[in-house]
Amino acid sequence: MASGRRNRQSKSSSQSKLLQGFVGIIGLYVIGIFTWQNSQLNSDGMATNIASIISTTKDAFIGSSSSISGYSSSIEDGSVDGSSSDKGGAIIPIDLTVNFLQAIQRAPGAPPHPPSPPSSAKARSPEDFLPVVVPSEITFRWAHRTRGGSVVEHSRDIKSYRIIVRTSATTNGKGKVIMWDSGKVNISQQQNNNQGLPNSVNYGAKTPPQIGQILEWNVQIWDATNTASSSSWSKFAVGPQNEQDWQGKWIVHPSDMDTFDTTKRNVRLQCENWKLRRPLPLFRVVIPSREVGMTASSNGSNVGVAVEGSDDVVEQIQSALLVISGLGSFRASIDGVPLSTSGPIDPPFTDYSKRVMYRGFDVTPFFVPDHDDGTMMTQNHVIGVTMGSGWWDHRPVSGMAKPNLLPRGPATVIAQVIITYASGKTRVVGQTGGGEGMSQWQVSRGHIRESDLFTGEMVDLGVLSDMEGWDTTTGWRSNIVTATTMNDRFDPSREINKWMRAVAYRTEVTFDERKQEIALKAKAMERSEMVAFPKRNHYAAPIGKLVPNEIPPVMPMERIAPDEIHDLGNGRWLLDYGKAFSGMLHFDEGVPPPIVPKTYPRAHGFKMASVKGDSFMTVIYGESLEMTTGDINRVLTAGLGLHDGGPRHMSEEEGATRHSYCFPDDHDNILSQRDVYVVSKSSSAVENGAEAFARARQSHFTTHSFRFAEVCCSAEPPKNAHALLYRTAVPQWGTFDSSNVLINGGYELVKNSLASNMLSVQSDCPHREKLPYGGDLIANSPAAMHMFDMSAFYKKTVRDWMDAQWDNGAYTETSVWQDLNDYAGIGRGAGETVWATAPPVLTVRHYQHYGDIEFLDDSLGSHVKWVDFLDQYFDAGMLIKEYDVELDNYTGEKSGLGDWLAMRTRDTYLTHTAFYMAAGRCIAYIARKVGKKDVEEKGMAVAKKIQERIAHLYLKNGEDTFDFPRGDASHTPGPEMSIFSRIVPGEKRCVVLKNWFSRSGEKWPGDEEKRFVNALTKQDVDFLAKNGELTKRGRGWMMGWSQWQGFNEGIFAIRYALKTLSDNGFHHIALRKASGTGMATVEYMMRHNATTLWESWWRSEDLYSRNHPMLGAMAEWMSSSVAGVSHDATTTGARRMLFWPRFPKSATTLQYASATQGTVRGDYSIAWKFEDLPEDKTQYNSATVRVRIRFVIPPGGEGILRLPIATSSNTTAALRQAIVFPDMVKAKSSTSRECIRRRKARLGFSYNWEYDRVSELWYKHENGKAIGTPCQSYLFHSTLKDTKWSDAIDMTLTFAERSDTPIAPGLYEVLLTDWSLEKEVEGTGRLGNLPEYYKSDDLGPYCKDSSTFEWDIDDGTHII
Repeated sequence: MASGRRNRQSKSSSQSKLLQGFVGIIGLYVIGIFTWQNSQLNSDGMATNIASIISTTKDAFIGSSSSISGYSSSIEDGSVDGSSSDKGGAIIPIDLTVNFLQAIQRAPGAPPHPPSPPSSAKARSPEDFLPVVVPSEITFRWAHRTRGGSVVEHSRDIKSYRIIVRTSATTNGKGKVIMWDSGKVNISQQQNNNQGLPNSVNYGAKTPPQIGQILEWNVQIWDATNTASSSSWSKFAVGPQNEQDWQGKWIVHPSDMDTFDTTKRNVRLQCENWKLRRPLPLFRVVIPSREVGMTASSNGSNVGVAVEGSDDVVEQIQSALLVISGLGSFRASIDGVPLSTSGPIDPPFTDYSKRVMYRGFDVTPFFVPDHDDGTMMTQNHVIGVTMGSGWWDHRPVSGMAKPNLLPRGPATVIAQVIITYASGKTRVVGQTGGGEGMSQWQVSRGHIRESDLFTGEMVDLGVLSDMEGWDTTTGWRSNIVTATTMNDRFDPSREINKWMRAVAYRTEVTFDERKQEIALKAKAMERSEMVAFPKRNHYAAPIGKLVPNEIPPVMPMERIAPDEIHDLGNGRWLLDYGKAFSGMLHFDEGVPPPIVPKTYPRAHGFKMASVKGDSFMTVIYGESLEMTTGDINRVLTAGLGLHDGGPRHMSEEEGATRHSYCFPDDHDNILSQRDVYVVSKSSSAVENGAEAFARARQSHFTTHSFRFAEVCCSAEPPKNAHALLYRTAVPQWGTFDSSNVLINGGYELVKNSLASNMLSVQSDCPHREKLPYGGDLIANSPAAMHMFDMSAFYKKTVRDWMDAQWDNGAYTETSVWQDLNDYAGIGRGAGETVWATAPPVLTVRHYQHYGDIEFLDDSLGSHVKWVDFLDQYFDAGMLIKEYDVELDNYTGEKSGLGDWLAMRTRDTYLTHTAFYMAAGRCIAYIARKVGKKDVEEKGMAVAKKIQERIAHLYLKNGEDTFDFPRGDASHTPGPEMSIFSRIVPGEKRCVVLKNWFSRSGEKWPGDEEKRFVNALTKQDVDFLAKNGELTKRGRGWMMGWSQWQGFNEGIFAIRYALKTLSDNGFHHIALRKASGTGMATVEYMMRHNATTLWESWWRSEDLYSRNHPMLGAMAEWMSSSVAGVSHDATTTGARRMLFWPRFPKSATTLQYASATQGTVRGDYSIAWKFEDLPEDKTQYNSATVRVRIRFVIPPGGEGILRLPIATSSNTTAALRQAIVFPDMVKAKSSTSRECIRRRKARLGFSYNWEYDRVSELWYKHENGKAIGTPCQSYLFHSTLKDTKWSDAIDMTLTFAERSDTPIAPGLYEVLLTDWSLEKEVEGTGRLGNLPEYYKSDDLGPYCKDSSTFEWDIDDGTHII
């Protein structure tokens, strides 16, 4: 039960009257009674509210609101033609997904189409991403919005729905064939626990669809008046489900396969063998037109081909589906046309020995130019596959991550085209590795000399030119060469443009053998349990089960022009793109002709090319500039953390990487993010090298984290060099804004960091390790789920962990075991307890947000195994780590990661043990939802036992500080975790909260901070000292971190601290932490030019990442507490949302805030603002104002309204609702355009500190920026000024009683009058504490609650 809040299931008499009153009021719109205080509620005052920039990503998804129109009334009679109509019901279904995936027509950041060879086809793939499902698992979901201009009451109830699935193409000119029609399903008759519309609907035809079919579906919704509206049609395909469904087999380049044969190569020569597999291969196959044709006399099991001159009638093609995967990464083309803009990490990163994902492409337009006709093209087709290394065959270097522990093999591809004919018959053509297509698959080394996720890509433009048209019929040659014999004189470059027969992938290593090998290294099994395996000659890794893409691919989601271009001299150009992200440059007009400088700048040389006389251009990427040189700071983005400290050599000695295994040449001792474009002197293209460079566009099989790019060396800068932001193409659906630039800036830092690190896994940083850490996911998944639709992404993430789970039940630290911090766990292969508990925690959060009950059932067994492991080994493991049972000898921070990178000392016992408790709570929660009572009771018993253990140990010193017995109230986490996670007993909650305010900040002796202070003028020192940022220490000055005016918490306690403060009546203190200035604040990061969140609160020039979202929990707090919309603690599938806006004491901190929370049901939005603020801002601490709140609940959703505690006994509250729903699409669009204009005007954060390399001093540079720019909320946009409102209902009594009010779908407005502003609490200075609270006996009305404060088993929010 939430503190200070009455049981939300009970209703006061005033609430009952309120709800009854609304029923009567809705009818008044007919008479036109719109009276109550219109002069106040329809004020046309200045636009003072916040904004949400509408996500450009959402419009790219088929089924988005922009493409929806009403469906004609003939739908009820069975019409399924998909025709549009301006008329329809009040509820519009939008955002259709199948298995949580949406088709993407074209990625929003897609670059212009590259130059195509003259022989390429004119056809194009219909979409960039086509969801593929298997016949046994097809689940439909959709969201809703209210139609503009409709009567709100009509959108209150969804009466029925109807799903229609049909073929995507017409058949025999007779229209599209319906595969399944659910019929009109009356929701009230469904057995859905009285929850209304179900969270999902499974495909319901008696016969599953056929593999290879390309289908489309839509949904119709009947509103409260039984009037229908329809969605647009959304497309998906049905792919192979089992191994026997694949006629294609994995194929490789024969020389590549030989490098994994111990009879031909020494297995220990990993680097040399890896180099022998470069350049990377290209695969291709020709599909003769005669293989595609089918005669009408053929049957499904024995397909006949059309014979030229025969009288047989040829079957019409209904669809053609290419299903394909490739390891490391692949890009598919047909007839010279790329099929998607994806590529860097395709397939998504998994343990490829367990699970490999495949894509599906609709290639029907290439085979059938006119879908209505169905007549096939009478020509051959060529499928081409370009390969990159990905996570499969990367350069064999190791550092902070250990990629060598991942499964490895040569570049390999599997593919087949499934032709579906009008009769329903199918035929597989072009398959790899077997059947008639085997002899046609060819392979050659191509233009990509090297690709690596950590070091970049090298593209041979001469080879690219020489091999132009290789994937077209014009470039196809049937004659092939014999594979080269692998010997000591083998030179892979001689295999460039030499087409030979591909061979089957082979290995003798079994899945069990690899599993045992890794388990032994992880100490997840005893050597006595080993099974003997024979010696293997073919030692490539086994390849796991093929499954359709579980998530969208990594795609270009934004195309960014440079803010500035600087001439660094010597032919080197610095391009500044204004913010950091993951991706690469795209040269719209190619690369300029290179010049040869006298000396190549750092890391821009290419020794081998220079020796041979080859021409080349290099691109170096980075997020920041090195302070002493002005070059890109390559150390902070060094792959795998391999570097020598950079020019200053502070963190590493010069030459530290000199002996690193397989370290690349020309990287100047720092594993750099670098792309190279080269034209060999021996290439035929060298005669027109400028033209070859002009055809260069981008690297494809790598991503770089950067804001800055150095291009070298050319006489002129590149023209139209855009940056492409790549990430997993999940929709962005959450927004936040406020009047406070610092709070807005913090939100943007988190958003940019999350986007940078969403590269098929949610990584820690997008350059150094690129790995999914469990602790990071626990810390920032609430923020990610607020900002993005993570439904498919987190489901895949948990499956990755389930694949990695050891036989003993232990979960790992990362979703693919990397032997990184196992020392910090309890042993036997378990990751650190917090990090390893990510899978069950994510599963609970997934259900709370997305309502996937099948996923709960599928994952429960694995999570129970983890709890069983903890039950068996936790206590003994903690003793081995020297944690005594009663903690009598514990002084804090033993083995464990805990509240990582906090300013305070970490309490690792508390985090270890609390997440053991959380694991028990998780399985209890999940078991309750799926009806497994025995597991529920088991989980609750574990959780209660551990909770009581923690409470006993942390209260036994009698000081009520919630600290271990010998603690001094200085460790993290502490009271904030105990209160938020409902660990502390209810009767102790308020005294623990009170004592928390006695904590203070500390001085900080960090190296970079000391150097910064020593390089300031006296004037700047005096200024910072006056602001409290510097404190005297001896004769010098030191920076310090604040407890209450900044952050000191690590990755977990940030959320606990902010939420605990806001939820318990101290929201103003939480705001002060988030808007603080000085060291250990978001302001501190932005003053040093941050556009993404740092890994640490302190500044680092050569160690800690500057693009690392793990400290990003603050972003979810901003939407849920500062604006006031969040998932109700006990909701599932986002059915019920909590609207609980909270305000500052003084308007100097904040004048308005707003947020939108996207969900699987639709968008919930809220905005609030202070009105009648005095012109004299000195009165912002004492004025009496009004507060206007507006919020939206989508059809099918529910709201709970919880108003903050009044600041005055005179405060009144009134609630009214829109009778006719306004045009929100127009309001959002207008708001977006206005906000873009404001951002271009750089109305955000206004300065930064710069280092003068001449004077060697820091100085403050006034420089307006876009980051943090406040914008207006669409809910207060002028386009809504004519909204028709109901009469208001007096909420003052409900407001005073602090009761929760259930609210139905619609647009609402609340007006609070006589709201008193007051001065913020001072405390004892920036580094001090808050005696106003810890010395007070009255902590406000939130501490007058007599509730027991126990965790509720249905509560998914406070589970940990």
